[in-house]
Amino acid sequence: MEADRPVVLSIAGFDPCAGAGILADIKTFEQHKVYGIGINTARTLQTENDFISISWEDENSILQSLEIMLSQYDVKAIKIGIIENISALNRIVSYVHQKNTAIKIVVDTVIKSSSGFNFWNEQMQEASLIEILSKIFLITPNYNEVLQLMPSSNAKESAKKLSAYCNVLLKGGHNKEELGIDYLYTQNDIERLEGNNDEMYAKHGSGCVLSAAITANLAQGVDLFASCSNAKKYIEQFLSSNKTLLGYHHV
Repeated sequence: MEADRPVVLSIAGFDPCAGAGILADIKTFEQHKVYGIGINTARTLQTENDFISISWEDENSILQSLEIMLSQYDVKAIKIGIIENISALNRIVSYVHQKNTAIKIVVDTVIKSSSGFNFWNEQMQEASLIEILSKIFLITPNYNEVLQLMPSSNAKESAKKLSAYCNVLLKGGHNKEELGIDYLYTQNDIERLEGNNDEMYAKHGSGCVLSAAITANLAQGVDLFASCSNAKKYIEQFLSSNKTLLGYHHV
């Protein structure tokens, strides 16, 4: 390991087929030349095609692990994946914020798996959501997820409302009118990220990989727009790596 590699933490679930979750994050971190460490939030039994079961880790155990990791390592950025509920997410981001406000937190708002499993089954109170978002640097919802986070007449309006509290990368993979075009919403601006026209294929865990790539870029001191742009190029390579649902990592 290069001595000056920044440390990046993944707080996410374990996916045994390694397409999503901590295993996918660590592979992505390694390709970006950051040192990845991880805290498990859940043990899942799944493949790229089917979600069979999930066993959530104890919330206090997650927080204890977080305390040890942040005390031992100079963590520059954190990527958060599946979390059992909104209150657990609040406790995690609040602890990080209390420990070190300089750590950039990226939350991949995984509400539903690509194989159809719902992770969040609770109604989110807007006030609670705003409190959490104020401690997060970036969220990366798709068009379906952003409407669940902030119901409105359309996804772009929801993303704009959420951007008053944290940065929002609205992913375009579910937008048939602008397929593959992402929008980065900040408090004062909206940036459009174009996709390329290369042939790409759906991949299990693509959202995990994208958010992990953004987090790795941020940890290296890259600005937000460039981090999202670089990560978009990386995910397009990942999506075009083969025709199966399990992608190959390369730069």
